[in-house]
Amino acid sequence: MISTIQSNNRVTSARLSFLDWARGFAVLIILQGHVFHSFTKPELRTDGPYVISQFMGGVAPAIFLSLTGITLAFLMDKRERQGLPYKRRWVAALRRGGYLLGLAFLFRLQMFLSGWPSSPAPELLKVDVLNCMGFAIGLYSLMAFLTTAQRAKVSALVGIVIAAASPLISAADWSWLPPQISAYFVPNFNYFAFFPWAAFIAFGVSMGSVLRLTQPDQMNRLMQWSAIVGLALIFGGQYCSNFPYSVYPKSEDFWLNSPWLIFMKLGAFLELLAVAYLWNEYGSRGWSWLRQFGTTSLLIYWVHIELVYGRWFGAWKNNLNAPQCVACAVGLILLMLGMSVTRTRLKGKRIPLPSFSIPYFTYTKPSRVPGD
Repeated sequence: MISTIQSNNRVTSARLSFLDWARGFAVLIILQGHVFHSFTKPELRTDGPYVISQFMGGVAPAIFLSLTGITLAFLMDKRERQGLPYKRRWVAALRRGGYLLGLAFLFRLQMFLSGWPSSPAPELLKVDVLNCMGFAIGLYSLMAFLTTAQRAKVSALVGIVIAAASPLISAADWSWLPPQISAYFVPNFNYFAFFPWAAFIAFGVSMGSVLRLTQPDQMNRLMQWSAIVGLALIFGGQYCSNFPYSVYPKSEDFWLNSPWLIFMKLGAFLELLAVAYLWNEYGSRGWSWLRQFGTTSLLIYWVHIELVYGRWFGAWKNNLNAPQCVACAVGLILLMLGMSVTRTRLKGKRIPLPSFSIPYFTYTKPSRVPGD
């Protein structure tokens, strides 16, 4: 009995480590992506460095959303194992969605006030990645009425349906809806709408449920399958996207609502999970700066958006070349790492600080059950 508990604790710790590492990797690529997006000169935005930077940065939201789904699955599974009634499981998941949505509006308010008086009022209702997370989790909270095994299947199907329906949602006429509401549903380059971005949360719920059903001695095999399926999705999606015909009307846009792009990004996420697990299980066992990023990702996201898009470095916006953007990205990464380490050390000393770490972005103690 004792050996079983120890073994389960070891696997739980490993899971926490490699998920934090994957989250930290997403933080890294989103930091450089935002620096290039804010500071690069307009005439250089068709050059290779900028295009590569934005392509990599575009994968980061898919990673964050998928990891959000994984931790949501952990929460639902834990409440199920505790034997809580269905209604209490649903309310627990619904409250987390509401908490994230509240943070989203608080974030937009902070950005609005920091840019006052030139801040445009519509920015207060902009549908950002946090809005997408909170709104989608509110809907997915209904999955708390399912068992973990059922969620693994149903949520995967839900993700496929959302991805497949995204071009159809784009083709529909939504002019009868206020734009502030349609922004939550209709694909748009400027917003994180439910279609297609919430598909990643659904896929994450499926993967998180599979993780909770996996025995300790089966983790290696699961990660092998993650790598295989990931490659199949990447190459399969790329192959299918080049078909000369489509079942969709002309509303299908590869970079906006194409199901094939969703599957390719999902494949990249599955590859990242496999690499993260391999590295954390058999490679680095000590302190990792990527895992450090992963444990304070929301704080980093909040602060770096203000620095990169706020008034702090207004003279640099749309005014730097590629080498200068690289230097700024390195400086920002180092600054955020120092802030992250300081935050962790202060928290370890139990100095009362506002808590920026929430279950969707971070785990605090490896000994805790994920999703607690």
